[in-house]
Formats: sequence, C-alpha cells, structure tokens
Amino acid sequence: MDKYQAILIAIIEGLTEYLPVSSTGHMIIATSFMGIATDDFTKLFTITIQLGAIGAVCVLYFKRFFQSLDFYFKLFVGIIPALVLGFLLNDFIDSLLENPLVVAISLILGGIILLFVDDLSKNNQESKVSYIKALKIGFYQCFAMIPGVSRSGASIVGGMAEGLNRKSAAEFSFFLAVPTMVAATGKKLFDYYQMGYEINQNEIQLLAIGNVVAFLVALVAIKSFIRILNQYGFKWFGVYRIVAGVIIFIIHFGVMKLTIH
Repeated sequence: MDKYQAILIAIIEGLTEYLPVSSTGHMIIATSFMGIATDDFTKLFTITIQLGAIGAVCVLYFKRFFQSLDFYFKLFVGIIPALVLGFLLNDFIDSLLENPLVVAISLILGGIILLFVDDLSKNNQESKVSYIKALKIGFYQCFAMIPGVSRSGASIVGGMAEGLNRKSAAEFSFFLAVPTMVAATGKKLFDYYQMGYEINQNEIQLLAIGNVVAFLVALVAIKSFIRILNQYGFKWFGVYRIVAGVIIFIIHFGVMKLTIH
C-alpha cells in the first residue's frame, strides 16, 4: 500500500462509515481493484482507520459523552452481542473480507430493506433508548459482521424496528460505533502482533494519514447524513446500494469470464 492508496481508502471510510451503505464493503471493493485486498496490513489498515471516524463522532457530539454514566452503561450493553459473536466467528468473518461477491449480495439485500424501512417506521416517535432496546440494537448490529451489510445501516434499522424515530436511531448508531470500533481495532492489532508482524515506520505513517483523512471526511459525512435523512429518508440509500451491488456483480462475473477464457 502506498500513500495515495491509503488516502483513497481513508476517504471511502470517512464517507461511508456512518452511512447505511457499508464502509467495509466499499473498502473491500476498492482494495480488490487495487490488488491489495489479501495483504495483512491492508486488512489491519481498513479496521484501524475507523478510529479516525470515531473521533468525528466524539467531536460533533462531545456534550453527549458527559451527560451521565447511564449513557455509557447502555453503550456497553449494546456492544455485548458484537463482542461475543465477533470472538466466536473471528476466523469466518476474516475469510469473508476478501470476497466482493458477498459484498454485492449484501448490498442488494440491504438496499431492498432500505426501500421500505421508512414506510414501516413512519409513525415512530420514541427518542429514548432503554437497556432492552440497546441490547436488541446490539444484536441487529451483528448482521454487519457480513461484509456489505453496513454496521450503521443494521443498527439504525434495528433502532427503528424497536420504535425509535430516524434521528434518535441514527445518533445511537453513531454512539454505539465508538466502543464497537475501539474493540474491533484492539482485537485486530492484537491478532496482527500474534501472527508475528510488527508495524514499521512507513506503516505508522500510513495509519496516521489514514486516521486524519477519515476523521476530516467523517465530520462532513455525519452532518450531511443527518440532513439528508431528515429530508429524504432511506430510500435513495437503498437505490444506491442496489445499483452498486448490481455493478459489482457484473464486474465480478465479467472478470471471471475473462479469466476462464
């Protein structure tokens, strides 16, 4: 991975992390086209730069992080399902991170759900997240372990399925991302060192660049997403996912056909 590839991947992360379009899926596609998807440092990079995106949430919503301990307890409850399933299914999840076909299928199926989610939840008025709701949303978030599903999309839809209005569901999804991504990054770094790798000076520079770029782009993306969500809902995100998934299918099978011939 070179500096320009790192910047491009970080822009994709910052743009898509909090949108219901799957940041992991988009980064898998990008790194596959670059020919670096199977590299172990690339896998580490795509997880670790999520810390930059976390920083954007902490800056934009910093007051919410000083409200009460109850806020943190609910976030802890919300990440329990991901911690347990992530530990149990780590190797299986890692094997999916190189498969664009899985991303394409997930994008299309998720897009179909987003086409109808606004109609199914248009009467939602609830804005308060209870402990039970936090746990249930945490289970919804686990679907995002499949590349292409979208962590934010799964948790937002989960929140709306539990009666939350769009804005409250989206914001809780943002907050839930913080401990989830910290845990995922810590686990990935631990696994990286367990495999005998060490991060050299060049890789440290790439990680620093990636986190800064992801942070700056995510700042804009979060504010824009809330505005778009309030005005238009999820429909156009669903359309985008379906179109993107179909394009990936076409490219994937086109490449396979050329390889066979």
